[in-house]
Amino acid sequence: MNRTLLAALFFTAAPAIAQQSITTLPQPVVGDPRVAALRDEALANDHYAWDIVEGLTTEVGQRLAATEAEARARDWAVKRLTAMGFANVHIEPFTMPVWTRGAESAEIVSPFPQKLAIAALGYSGSTTAAGITGQIVYFDSLDALRAAPDNAVRGKIVFIDHHMMPAQDGSGYGQFGAPRRQGPTIASLKGAIGIVIRSIGTDHHRNPHTGIQYFTDGAKPIPAGALSVPDAEQLVRILERGQPVVMHLTLVSQKAEGGHSGNVIAEVPGRDAKAPILLVGGHLDSWDLGTGAIDDGTGIAITAAAARHIMDAGRPLRTIRVVWFGAEEPGGLGGKAYAAAHGKEAHAIAGESDFGADRVWRFSSQLMKSDPAAYAQLTAALAPLGITKNDKGEADGTDVEPTITAGAPWISLSQDGTRYFDWHHTPDDTLDKIDPAQLRQNVAAWTAMLAVLSGGIEPGAKQPKRR
Repeated sequence: MNRTLLAALFFTAAPAIAQQSITTLPQPVVGDPRVAALRDEALANDHYAWDIVEGLTTEVGQRLAATEAEARARDWAVKRLTAMGFANVHIEPFTMPVWTRGAESAEIVSPFPQKLAIAALGYSGSTTAAGITGQIVYFDSLDALRAAPDNAVRGKIVFIDHHMMPAQDGSGYGQFGAPRRQGPTIASLKGAIGIVIRSIGTDHHRNPHTGIQYFTDGAKPIPAGALSVPDAEQLVRILERGQPVVMHLTLVSQKAEGGHSGNVIAEVPGRDAKAPILLVGGHLDSWDLGTGAIDDGTGIAITAAAARHIMDAGRPLRTIRVVWFGAEEPGGLGGKAYAAAHGKEAHAIAGESDFGADRVWRFSSQLMKSDPAAYAQLTAALAPLGITKNDKGEADGTDVEPTITAGAPWISLSQDGTRYFDWHHTPDDTLDKIDPAQLRQNVAAWTAMLAVLSGGIEPGAKQPKRR
């Protein structure tokens, strides 16, 4: 076939081929204009979220689990949620151990004497006020420590290094968090007298990142701390000089049984009391180094603000339950307590905001399989906010995980985590790290999600807007 004839046939057939492919494409879902209006109002004008996180961080501050500060936060939360017009506002208490930090310091004794910035990890063992002194033994990963013979560790202070990098989805946290979560136990079982790790963070500030760890498998508690990233890098350079390095470490802490925490629960009552509820929230407690602005003051603010926007529009068919979980940082204790009390109740969805306040960039949900029509509506409602769907996503959220395990469908609205681990669990977790415009985008996303899944909002007497 000559080239002229081939070209003629191609251009003659092209319109028919194009027409066929266009007509067989799935038709786009048209978003509900009422949902769009609620979403856009929250994006342009929300003040609820900022008011909550500003008030919480200013009037309460840090909220270490099971301490008096967390108790003040619960009382503050009840007053704030009640003033916002929520119904059934109450505290559901539970008991737990309480851990508090005391004096902490790290200092190279030899060969190059100098002080390093350190913070104790949660539930660290305590030194005496005089501290301990030992030679540093270096490992570049948790696996290297695990593979080391006991006699290489016994009587020494373990140092675990790593190289966690920023990621939009925060995916490095699972892998690089292992030295913090498991390192102290492994070091103790091998006979170490203490352990320091490079902070699980992506910044280069002289701010150590704390975080929880537990001694398991019969390990004796030993002092366990995190060096700031620059100080960990400094220690590496000192070790590279090839001389034995001796550290003096002081990490004083206290642990006691019989502490008290609790979940603060509030609702937007639905028209159908028997309909499955929409569960949203975040955690009220924080670590004690900063004021817990992004972890997780913004999370509880975003979800409560979204529920309030639904309340402003009228009454949903399904009840929206807002939970400010207690004691998430020590291991999701509030989420476990909620599931024990409410896990058998019918939930239409369970979702949690606990990854800062930068913009939501994608979402995923079990509804993709269980309710494709609702999933399509969510896709249409969130797309104008620049949020894409992630069909391969998984459930996310320490506090809602036990309820999801009990059978609740899940949703994840994933925030951009590129900056999150610069401030996570540090003294830098403060109000100034919140971008108000990105905070409003979060509220708009959660508002749209609740509006789509509410079962329909019946306009009526609206709750007054209260600042």
